[in-house]
Amino acid sequence: MADKVEDVIAGKQPKSVRVVLLALMIAMMLAMLDNMIVGTAMPTIVGELGGLEHLSWVVTGYTLATAASTPIWGKIGDMYGRKGAFLSSIVIFLIGSALSGMAQDMGQLIGFRAVQGLGAGGLMVGVMAIIGDLVPPRERGKYQGMMAGVMALAMIGGPLVGGTITDNWGWRWAFYINLPLGAVALALVTAVLQLPKKRSKAGIDYLGVVLLTVGITAIVLVTTWGGTEYAWTSARIMELTGIGVAALVGFVFWQTRAAEPVLPLHIFKSRNFTLMSVIGFITGFVMFGATLFLPLYQQAVQGASATNSGLLLLPMLGAMLVTSMVAGRVTTNSGRYKIFPIVGGVLMIVGLYLLSLMDTGTTRLTSGVYMAVVGAGMGCLMQITMLVAQNSVQMKDMGVASSSATLFRTLGSSFGVAIMGALFNHRVQDVMAERAGALGRNITEQSAQLDAKSLEKLPTAAREAYQHAVSSGTHSAFLLGAGISVLVLIAALFVKEVPLKGGPQKASPEGADAAPTAVAETV
Repeated sequence: MADKVEDVIAGKQPKSVRVVLLALMIAMMLAMLDNMIVGTAMPTIVGELGGLEHLSWVVTGYTLATAASTPIWGKIGDMYGRKGAFLSSIVIFLIGSALSGMAQDMGQLIGFRAVQGLGAGGLMVGVMAIIGDLVPPRERGKYQGMMAGVMALAMIGGPLVGGTITDNWGWRWAFYINLPLGAVALALVTAVLQLPKKRSKAGIDYLGVVLLTVGITAIVLVTTWGGTEYAWTSARIMELTGIGVAALVGFVFWQTRAAEPVLPLHIFKSRNFTLMSVIGFITGFVMFGATLFLPLYQQAVQGASATNSGLLLLPMLGAMLVTSMVAGRVTTNSGRYKIFPIVGGVLMIVGLYLLSLMDTGTTRLTSGVYMAVVGAGMGCLMQITMLVAQNSVQMKDMGVASSSATLFRTLGSSFGVAIMGALFNHRVQDVMAERAGALGRNITEQSAQLDAKSLEKLPTAAREAYQHAVSSGTHSAFLLGAGISVLVLIAALFVKEVPLKGGPQKASPEGADAAPTAVAETV
């Protein structure tokens, strides 16, 4: 046993740990790949099941369930054991996948996708928390960098895999494909992962769960529906905003009194943890906004096909992958990490500003260079934020720390898509009205986003006006992103670099942000 502890401290992971890490990467791939694959299959799904008016709920239902369940899974893992919680989340995800593949109408598909989302929330949290249990802080950067690579590969390969599966096997296999992969992860984790079982004497904080779920659901619905389904000033959006704010205020009040709070507020007393939550939120805001609007620009302005527009994101995702791996290695070797949030903030500001300069004459090479700068910035931030967040709490709070970091990134992505999307749509409609008059207003009155086939059918003058409009819309969206990214740089400057444990050179933690090593959890 002592030898095993020394191996983990020295970074020499036993073979069983490496097998578990393979299972974790498969689970991460499942959670990240699913939405990418399903998004490509949606036109075919709607063609068979109908229910076009409910199309957005196929994604929204999954997102809502994922966001609402994320902090709950983290707390359950802390209270009752990480392994059982993670295995349960895989099983729920696979049940949701199987049921989604068997759906006979859009209502069933939406409900089953919500079941999938419940499991997906536990997959994301479980992966990061188990790494926190198995790997000392000094070594985590290397493995979390690998997880960032899996995320990048999912973003690149998702649309391609989704299109191939749908064209050759049918849309139902977009869900069934999860079953064999999930079964492998389930078998590996069951057989190899050894973590101590826990049993908390305190019960689950049901009131906290309800309040947090209602609050998160209301916020996500506001960001999803605002400016699209309903006007931002409509009664429905105002009601949801009021419900969300009231639920979250009540949640914060109750967490100070609950015997076993679902999200212990004392973790936010750590300066580093709070700063990482802010950085994670903004990274999610920018990242998902960029991956949404760059393909639109590439298709409408640069003439790329839907498939090629996904491949044209390679400079951003490739740079993110490489930088994540480098940041993880450097952190492992040196034990130092503060430089990465600072450099990441600078690169994101510069890269997003450069993207805002794109117009109808920007070449693919130029836009690729700009995307690579943004990707490098994201790579410096993606997993370092999780690493520092975990290093800022005690081992007993590893699950809630991981789930909170994941939740803030998820909420950031919801706000990013909503706010940047509203700005983009508003700008596109204004420019179309200016350049194409009544025709421009008619073209964009239903949606400011046109697919390639619709674009080809437009008169030349209207098509050129639309290209200028999309260019102007992306300018506004990316300029907003650059401005918000300044907060990342400011937050990074205040990060306190607490030495990471478990490296070749042992350093004594300083201050309250230090976390005990994870070695005890591996024996």
